[in-house]
Amino acid sequence: MSGSGGGDGLVLRSTGSWYDVEVEPGQVVACRTAGKLRLAGDRSTNPVAVGDRVRWSPEGEEQGVITAILPRRNAIVRRSVNLSRATHVVAANLDHAWLVLSCTLPETATGFVDRFLVAAHAFGVPVTLLFNKADELVEEEDRERLAYLQDVYNTAGYATRLLSARTGEGVEDWARELVGGVHLVSGASGVGKSTLISRLLPGVELKTGALSDAHSKGRHTTTFAEMFPLPGGGYIIDTPGIKGFGLVQIQRESLHHHFPEMFALLPQCKFHNCTHRHEPQCAVREGVETGDVAQERYANYIDLFDHFEDDGWRK
Repeated sequence: MSGSGGGDGLVLRSTGSWYDVEVEPGQVVACRTAGKLRLAGDRSTNPVAVGDRVRWSPEGEEQGVITAILPRRNAIVRRSVNLSRATHVVAANLDHAWLVLSCTLPETATGFVDRFLVAAHAFGVPVTLLFNKADELVEEEDRERLAYLQDVYNTAGYATRLLSARTGEGVEDWARELVGGVHLVSGASGVGKSTLISRLLPGVELKTGALSDAHSKGRHTTTFAEMFPLPGGGYIIDTPGIKGFGLVQIQRESLHHHFPEMFALLPQCKFHNCTHRHEPQCAVREGVETGDVAQERYANYIDLFDHFEDDGWRK
């Protein structure tokens, strides 16, 4: 095989013990790991993740061995097991993440959205929200909910898009934004994420099987993200549908740093270490009263803050 001398490669998918590594454009080698590879300080259940750049060497005629993981630019990381300090790296070295939401059955809970946004912000990954199922917004209350959520997240500093995986509405415009770079697409189960990706990659078989409650919340995860080359260049990463997104490696006292609209108001608070819960002259709570901070986002922040120990991480 060409590239048989080894070198650097890109991890496209994982089965837990074997990894498909793109060693040259269009050439993929199945690799195992050499011993217990792990980046410094890493305690994840999957030290080699989709999107990782790795060093590999050939083993036999058709296989290889991953000998090193190259430093990551960033990653999306979530809690792996309830009440443990283990993590699961969803994907690494991302240029952008796209979170798919739905305002109809199943309606995506903003608590899940805000957990994802906090995790992405903490690890330096920009996010755009994709509101899918535009064709199903026939009830006035659904359209009002969409308009409200778009306003909430636009005000918080996040871009939003409206599209339909079923009809194709908005998909071509979105596809143009994906040219080049590495793009993660994620979302809760049932929002139509896989159907959406299938419109971008016709003929590619995606894993659409339902996950158990335990798996969907990240316990003993056996499903993995998968990376595909895009026709116009770059890559898209499909992730399994999930219901929960446990936060990791975030201090409770700095949680508000990952709510951009709240962090922007911190200099106006009376106390520099204001947690925006009960302190006097808090600009964030005043922002909730004036509408500069969405009540729903603030409520999610308070819930995350008050139940931070439930995520199994230090206060």
